[in-house]
Amino acid sequence: MKKRIDPKETSTKDLHQYILGSIAPRPIAFVSSINEDGVKNLAPYSFFNAFSSNPPIAVFSSNRKVADNTTKDTLHNAEVQKELVINMVSYNIVRQMAISSVSYPTEVSEFEKSGLTPEPSELVNAPRVAESPVNMECLVKEIIPLGDQGGAGHLIICEILMLHIDEEVLDGNRIDPHKIDLMGRMGRSYYVRASGTAISSIYQSVVEIPIGYDGLPEAIRKSNLLSANDIATIAGLTEFPEAAPVIEGMDEYTAHQRAKELIAAGNTEEALALLLSIV
Repeated sequence: MKKRIDPKETSTKDLHQYILGSIAPRPIAFVSSINEDGVKNLAPYSFFNAFSSNPPIAVFSSNRKVADNTTKDTLHNAEVQKELVINMVSYNIVRQMAISSVSYPTEVSEFEKSGLTPEPSELVNAPRVAESPVNMECLVKEIIPLGDQGGAGHLIICEILMLHIDEEVLDGNRIDPHKIDLMGRMGRSYYVRASGTAISSIYQSVVEIPIGYDGLPEAIRKSNLLSANDIATIAGLTEFPEAAPVIEGMDEYTAHQRAKELIAAGNTEEALALLLSIV
């Protein structure tokens, strides 16, 4: 049974947490900017993602505060300067990022409060975070207000003019997720560390047509031992293997148990061949 949440009948504070707890984990845009008086600003935003590669576009939202409907310095700086830097948050700076999330007076620089190092950018006036593994120098293309009440967002659409990537996190021309060690935001005070055993590789060709659930024998689809993910892994194969030789004395329960072990080990075709032998 699922609880119904009607946004029109739910307080903004509670709705905010339902949404953030559901849409998670979210990447963190650690945005550095500078105001017209030269004060450097730094603030994290988890309403953030990439939306295009050509042109390279990233979007984050700077929301009005639920408590008093005020806006953050980042929004002002983006409106006035039309440029900023999006820095990625790795595990080794996550606590410093947390310090920068506090609502300091405009004249206070979060770089100084957090102990992070501002370094000059190449194409924009806003500084980069030296300790961040990736910096994206951005031109603010458009700011779209989504409302005028507390909790309303402002979509800040940014064109990425230049990327700076720490060579230590690269594996050739690709970023190694274990080396970059990024942090993601969840609901309330929860975060997730995207490295180690938290990372899994799931390959599915988007070109080749898979067998699909509907193509599997009913005995596999309705297995009491195989999980939905196990069955979907089998259904993701693009063709049926030849059935394995019948193993004397192996019943359906034992075969499904063995198939589950094979799937966990990455031997999906062998698992399906075994299951076909007893269908």
